[in-house]
Amino acid sequence: MTTTTVFDRARLSSAPRIRTLRLGELTISYVPDGLVRLKPRGWLPAATAADWAADRDHLDDGGFLVAGIGALMVERGEHALLIDTGFGPESHPDDPANPFLGELYGGRLLDSLRRLGREPRQIDAVAITHLHTDHLGWAWSAAPGTGTPPFAHATHFVAAPEWERRDLAAEGGATEERLAVFASRVHPAADGEEIFPGVRASFAAGHTVGHTTYTITGGGRRLIAFGDALHSPVQVTHPEWSCGIDHDPGESAEHRRRLVEELSRPDTVGYGGHFADVVFGRAERRSDGRFTWIPVA
Repeated sequence: MTTTTVFDRARLSSAPRIRTLRLGELTISYVPDGLVRLKPRGWLPAATAADWAADRDHLDDGGFLVAGIGALMVERGEHALLIDTGFGPESHPDDPANPFLGELYGGRLLDSLRRLGREPRQIDAVAITHLHTDHLGWAWSAAPGTGTPPFAHATHFVAAPEWERRDLAAEGGATEERLAVFASRVHPAADGEEIFPGVRASFAAGHTVGHTTYTITGGGRRLIAFGDALHSPVQVTHPEWSCGIDHDPGESAEHRRRLVEELSRPDTVGYGGHFADVVFGRAERRSDGRFTWIPVA
């Protein structure tokens, strides 16, 4: 695992591809499912036009933040955990009236898994960071040619407070009907619970009431899969910029500040599932005291 201080900055606005790293006995892979183009002024409302002029390399040619949608696979020998399940086989065009989202699509996750040598039936468990549709799609969507979701055999870990207030997820599309598809397989996870060898859940409320990060430890290192605590590498530099749909913007900003400090530790790598094509990286302190995201190849 190497840190790439100098990297092609076009990756900051490019669709993510499969990337893999190792932590001791664990193999960790990003599994792409699709993409969403976020509208920066709505998604990060505290950022000004001048801010985006200074950070133009985080935007694509259309002026959108490019956010990948996918999952993180953790493999230990024959066993595997999947963190989040992508958006599933759906697509939505840009709606000019929507201040947050542009084009949104998924559907590639199962093919991406197979490219990594895993069939869906070889996933032992699923862990969910929070109950938003772009993290749940394949939990309720049937696999092609079947009437069953691809991970219907697997335990689904969801933080207890997130599952208790699952009614809040309906407004974003995670309706009671959709959640019912996998409800019988849900294990309400406790804060600090080890859900897979080397993987522990940590409550990190702010984006949602029970938003959860997963810390993966192996080989003397740790990787923090931080879900939607951060949506873009630009927030590593500006943790005070909360997402326009955060349940509690103040709480999420405070968590981000602590998280970025943790991501600057030499034994720590971060995983940002929406971080365009720089999903694995670490925070490096700049001369002005702020941080910047440096990819780990």
